[in-house]
Amino acid sequence: MNVEEKFSGYRGEALEAIKRAEAQIGDIIRITKDDEVYEGILIPRSEYGDEKHIVIKIKSGYNIGIRLTPNTKIEKIGVGAKPAFAPPPLPEQNPKLPQVAIISTGGTIASRVDYRTGAVRPALTANDLYSVVPELATIARIDAQILFSIFSENITPSHWTKMAEAIAEKINQGVDGIVIAHGTDTMGYTAAALSFALQNLPVPVILVGSQRSADRPSSDAATNLMAAVTTAAHAPFAEVAIAMHETPSDTTIAIHRGTKVRKCHTSRRDAFKSINTQPIARVRNQKITMLTNTYTPRDKKRKLTPKPKFNEKAALIKFYPNMNPAIIEWHIENGYKGIILEGTGLGHINKNCFQAIKNAIDNEVIVAMTSQCIWGRINMNVYDTGRDLLALGVIPLEDMLPETALVKLMWILAQTQNPEEAKTLLKTNIAGEFSPRTTPEEAKTNGN
Repeated sequence: MNVEEKFSGYRGEALEAIKRAEAQIGDIIRITKDDEVYEGILIPRSEYGDEKHIVIKIKSGYNIGIRLTPNTKIEKIGVGAKPAFAPPPLPEQNPKLPQVAIISTGGTIASRVDYRTGAVRPALTANDLYSVVPELATIARIDAQILFSIFSENITPSHWTKMAEAIAEKINQGVDGIVIAHGTDTMGYTAAALSFALQNLPVPVILVGSQRSADRPSSDAATNLMAAVTTAAHAPFAEVAIAMHETPSDTTIAIHRGTKVRKCHTSRRDAFKSINTQPIARVRNQKITMLTNTYTPRDKKRKLTPKPKFNEKAALIKFYPNMNPAIIEWHIENGYKGIILEGTGLGHINKNCFQAIKNAIDNEVIVAMTSQCIWGRINMNVYDTGRDLLALGVIPLEDMLPETALVKLMWILAQTQNPEEAKTLLKTNIAGEFSPRTTPEEAKTNGN
């Protein structure tokens, strides 16, 4: 046990008092204060706790906090069991089943609640994911590894590159599919990034996460993971997709195309929705039902072409009333090569920003337009504002999601330094990021 684990969460006066008693987390201590005696197991505190309290678990099972005063006495009276998590042993693998690589990057699906402190902490490796969901042994042979152990808000384009390279290595080893365990907050960005970085995919790459950690009774981790492995092992398509709950219940898991999916709720288990299209497939009781005939078929003989580089000098700027055009000018001055505008409605922003946009385009900065609306597509020919923006050289991006557009532009700028070639690629449907024109019936279905 390292120093941090010995005194987890304690600092200042409380930490010094524990050290004087020669105690550490898990030991049994006696605290005497104001003629009252308390005995229990010293347990960790939240890292945001103050430095004046010591917390123990008493015999009744309750946790109590005792505030230190000058006359408080602490004694170590026994050595208790140190907190630890031991996953069950790995189940045996059936050599006749397909082989699926699970690559863990972190997030809630690779985390567990620390019930001593209330915090959610990264605690499970990729092998742990396998061992705590033994049903996976009936679906595929699992090749598990941990690539990162970070929450998804900390993932950057350099991580996308490393993921793409790790996936390419596994595919070259002959696996039948890939599952990426990932935090949900930026999973849509990563799915889009891998959709562009992994050209000519021979097998599925399925990202999976959970809204609730694996050791909570209401967790969606196990069902999502089983569906993701099922899809990676057996689905007929070879694309990047996300596997998450289709409804709040555990009945079905939706498989969303990686360039057309957005997290639409902060906490619901069915937080992810396909935008302006339907999911590629649905998994129920480990049975896959395809929902579209438009997909790239699985073909292990196909040769993967990885293009995993991204240029971080691209920005996503959300327009809002009274937005200062200096925001756009700042990106020009700081060497940005591309800007995705997230405009209102059909693709509009305030005319006060037009000069800054013209300056950007005159400096060979690519400027493209998406919409803040979730459903529908932009049409910059309807109103004067849109037509004026088109005349300045702003590129309309149909129904492409702003997040996908940003990631695609980062990827394009790493593939070419030719502005005209970059513009052509931006308008080309590379990984299903554009949908055919949405009918009113489809828009209503998606909106529900």
